[in-house]
Amino acid sequence: MAETSTIEWTDATWNPITGCTLASPGCQFCYAADLAATRLSQHPSRAGLARRNAAGVAAWTGEVRLNEQWLEQPLRWKRPRRIFVCAHADLFHEAVPDEWIDRVFAVMALAPQHTFQVLTKRAARMRGYVSKLDIYALEEADEWRDADHRVACDDDPNGSPAWHAQTAALEDALSAARTCLEAGKPLPNVWLGVSAEDQQRADERIPDLLATSAAVRFGSFEPLLGPMDVAWALGHPFGIAAGFLQRGHFSPGAEKLRGLDWIIVGGESGRHARPMHPAWARSLRDQAQAAGVPFLFKQWGEWARADKLLPGHPGDVTYWPDGSIGAGNANDNGGPGWSLRRVGKRAAGRRLDGRTWDEMPELAHAHLS
Repeated sequence: MAETSTIEWTDATWNPITGCTLASPGCQFCYAADLAATRLSQHPSRAGLARRNAAGVAAWTGEVRLNEQWLEQPLRWKRPRRIFVCAHADLFHEAVPDEWIDRVFAVMALAPQHTFQVLTKRAARMRGYVSKLDIYALEEADEWRDADHRVACDDDPNGSPAWHAQTAALEDALSAARTCLEAGKPLPNVWLGVSAEDQQRADERIPDLLATSAAVRFGSFEPLLGPMDVAWALGHPFGIAAGFLQRGHFSPGAEKLRGLDWIIVGGESGRHARPMHPAWARSLRDQAQAAGVPFLFKQWGEWARADKLLPGHPGDVTYWPDGSIGAGNANDNGGPGWSLRRVGKRAAGRRLDGRTWDEMPELAHAHLS
């Protein structure tokens, strides 16, 4: 957990829960599991949650942990910031009790000065939880009870102006959250997103996300491991409804759903990083631009395009005009191939077609549906 973060799309990270399990191929070389198995292996928040196998690849054990000491941290951060929630876990992991999620949502409700970014691979559970979220669940959370008690007892005439101001802010937050949830509206400072690495996972997770009430809904396609078409989820509501049915999902009222509000794309980093074809990133950029959806290109990862046509040098990977990566020849793959070379995350950079892409949803345009 950190008050600042080098992650390009957020300002800080908050880890009230740690621990996870592999959900799909994008998790195979999880950076958080690697940290938990190495540098943070003796930290109380990570000890025993991950271990390395004989090949040196770290994996989560499946145990999840509630870090009580960090739960109220956002309430102590006064400067507004974007906060990535559970950067080293999945808030909607099957082993995380609803009561823990209630406590996290209670803190988010009590800190309206911040924008909380929740990213999951368990979209179905997220949809189910949010569909049942109400004020009564949050009122049972310890953090909510503490805030309620402080407001009720704030009658000390000797209290400092700062104390009274903080209490008044809590009272306003409690009132606003009650009003919002009692009206069936999402918390305006909570953004919900899904992570998907390929077409299969996008088709599985995006429909549940779009059917989940949130101020902002976003897709994080990192590590991007294959071409992806999400145009159906960016456009007209009737196109979204058709996309639901084509992907085997059904949701009453799908023709009224709003599409994704934001797209993040990035390649993989780390010792075992897999390369990303430039065409995959460009395609998602173009889909977002065509729909008027903000696009953020996070990184190329460990691999970058070499400066010359093949043949390259040992260790290079070939990417082809037809969008494929790997062995092949020009006749079968749409023309001459180019080299992708492992150069490291810093050297590879994050420029796509000569510029950086740091578009984000406007806070003022967050939706309450």
